[in-house]
Amino acid sequence: MECGYYDRDLCRSCTVIEVPYEQQLARKQELVRELVGAHGEPRWLPPVASAQAGVRNKAKMVVAGRVGEPTLGILDGTRGVDLEDCPLYPESITRALHGLAEFTAWTRLLPYDVGKARGELKHVVVTANPAGRLMVRFVLRSTRQLPKIQENLAELRRLVPAADVVSVNLQPEHKAVLEGPEEILLSGQGELSMPVNGIDLRVRPRSFFQTNTGVTAQLYRQVRDWVDAVDPTTVWDLYCGVGGFALHVACPDREVVGTEISAEAVASARDTARAMGLPQRGPGSVRFLVADAAATPADLPGTPDLAVVNPPRRGLDASLCAWLEGSGVGHVVYSSCNAKTLARDLARMPSLEPVEARLLDMFPHTGHYEVAVLLRRR
Repeated sequence: MECGYYDRDLCRSCTVIEVPYEQQLARKQELVRELVGAHGEPRWLPPVASAQAGVRNKAKMVVAGRVGEPTLGILDGTRGVDLEDCPLYPESITRALHGLAEFTAWTRLLPYDVGKARGELKHVVVTANPAGRLMVRFVLRSTRQLPKIQENLAELRRLVPAADVVSVNLQPEHKAVLEGPEEILLSGQGELSMPVNGIDLRVRPRSFFQTNTGVTAQLYRQVRDWVDAVDPTTVWDLYCGVGGFALHVACPDREVVGTEISAEAVASARDTARAMGLPQRGPGSVRFLVADAAATPADLPGTPDLAVVNPPRRGLDASLCAWLEGSGVGHVVYSSCNAKTLARDLARMPSLEPVEARLLDMFPHTGHYEVAVLLRRR
């Protein structure tokens, strides 16, 4: 991937951009094989490569600069570096970033100054679906400049016509946190449609979705294929997010339960399940609960035939590893963005052996990745 920002030493976020892509993929494959291989000898499927540019469906841009002259990108110390044309983003996001920069200047929104801890507009966050429709979020320090956005929505629509969802998030604290707990919806539509493998998933402003839609589609298909091969009657999808895994493995003879700590994500998952006409009880059912994954086993009766876990980078809680180890669950599918914590968790669950695994490159030009492993009770 060619990147003028990297060439001009303005951004070093793509840490291995100078390494040929085939070598990037091989290095990641070697790393995950070594870490997982210490706990078994799974069959490794061919790695899933990513497109090299235009792959990220979400741009989280720091707003800096001055009133009327904002920058949307990253910070170099306290100075803003504008990255509106970053090649990692598809054209729909690039167009939106230019429109949002113009909107921010035209409405004279006050960029947040990190060095002086004052100002209002901290971030703009843009999410795109495969059709180029958008969710646009403004992260403000307070409600002081909220009226400027509310009163000029027509201008925002003109500059960013693909924006289906528009909201403001309030993050008052002076620390490196993207968003706060309060979201103010400014559009009539509150969810962005995110079609994946024929399933119309829904993403709300504060719910998580994988950043590379193309590779995510292959991840969901891989997990669906493993689950169908095992053919369990009951499946629990822990850390279910907006329901991607749970909805992909649904079938008439299977009961699926998804749990997620984010109420917004669960609401989105329930909306999709309703739209698909899936029942909430009995064979063929899919239901979603707001619950901490670590506490889920205590809240649900029985033990599933198969569990899917997709934790954050810190991996599984020790208590959940202990429950999975002692539960008698026959199979686990573990999707991880950090093979080090995956390896740690495998060591905590010696009764579950890796039988098949696959690297999926969600994050080209970086050291990050996704790895999925099918575990079977010894």
